[in-house]
Amino acid sequence: MKTNYPNSGRYAPRATTIFRRLLGICKVFVIAVGVEDGALVLSVRPTWRKPRCGECGSCGPGYDRKAARRWRSLNFGPVRVLLEYSPRRVSCPTCNRVVTELVPWAAHGSTFTYAFEELTAYLAQVTDKTSVTEVMGINWRTARNIIRRVVARHRAGGDLGTPRRIGIDEFSYRRFHHYLTVVVDHDTRRVIWAGEGRSADSLTGFFEELGAERCAAIEQVTMDFAGGYQKAVRDRLPQAEVVFDRFHVQRLASDALDEVRRAMVRKLTGSDQAAAVKRTRWALLRNPWALTFEDKLRLRQVEKQCQPLYRAYLLKETLARALDYYQPKRAREALDQWLAWASRSRLQPFVRIARTIRKHKRGILAYVRSRLTNGVVEGINNRLRVIARRAYGFHSWRALAAMLFLCCGGITLSPPVP
Repeated sequence: MKTNYPNSGRYAPRATTIFRRLLGICKVFVIAVGVEDGALVLSVRPTWRKPRCGECGSCGPGYDRKAARRWRSLNFGPVRVLLEYSPRRVSCPTCNRVVTELVPWAAHGSTFTYAFEELTAYLAQVTDKTSVTEVMGINWRTARNIIRRVVARHRAGGDLGTPRRIGIDEFSYRRFHHYLTVVVDHDTRRVIWAGEGRSADSLTGFFEELGAERCAAIEQVTMDFAGGYQKAVRDRLPQAEVVFDRFHVQRLASDALDEVRRAMVRKLTGSDQAAAVKRTRWALLRNPWALTFEDKLRLRQVEKQCQPLYRAYLLKETLARALDYYQPKRAREALDQWLAWASRSRLQPFVRIARTIRKHKRGILAYVRSRLTNGVVEGINNRLRVIARRAYGFHSWRALAAMLFLCCGGITLSPPVP
């Protein structure tokens, strides 16, 4: 009942209206209010008369009523708030079994309200989980379960979309070869799938979940040289163009150059030429525009006194210049010349990577046409590394995947803040 205040134009709202607004919950009646052990206990019930299935939401006949349950809601300042209700059980005609009824303030199977879980997940996006547990008054396991439920709620139906261009990479989250396969949509720049392992079977799980129709819509795939990923893409995406990441192509040459340098250091130890080779690692690996004056002096010494090492340096730089071309024909010609030079260079590391590049030549030249790289995926991997470091590591890949979707999956939360 509303009470009018004379000459003020105001009225006293009902208790149900007040608590609805304070709790941020609709379709609920507040029946009674009490205090127990310093906590505010609100006895509530849904506004609908017919019970609804907690899993599918269908209306059905009531079966019986369970004992009173309590749900944790957001605090009123320092006071904890609990919602109390005796839920009914529903004989659901859709699920064809007896299920606990749906309540408008919490997810099925949860003991926390939607607002509480939304705020917890929002805090997990911006800070470490220890701070989240201290602010919200919950433990680590509860925070993990809340994050999983929020992610599942916001990614209902998988939320894979219909990607045209995807990037694939792996992330090591534990010692002894524990990996997570990450798939990113280049157009939306968000993570659309993550799975355990880095084999062909791991990636096949994504294609099976995506379905044949949406797999046929994928036009380009960026990746590194991982054999398992290549096999899965060949089998499931025969129409897609594979684009090998430029960074990984140039890294092959950089690793080969460093291998030649270390071999020369061992070979020239104790000779007059050893001084020209020492402390040249970063001068050899840096880009030409990043060289300092001291780096240029070291390169001149290498050119004069250690021809094999300088030849390896030129091979590395020539490969980078071949990938700088925007015209596919010129890039192909430059790459063919580089392969011929590397094959007869008498530098075993470069002879070996020449075979690798010749084998993957088509996917490498695809970069010249599309200028598509795995930079978006690598950037998300860096964010994932920060998340893992912030949590001091993860034992379960599912917990890591939930945090990945929460922070990099395009999920927009609406925390109950003014």
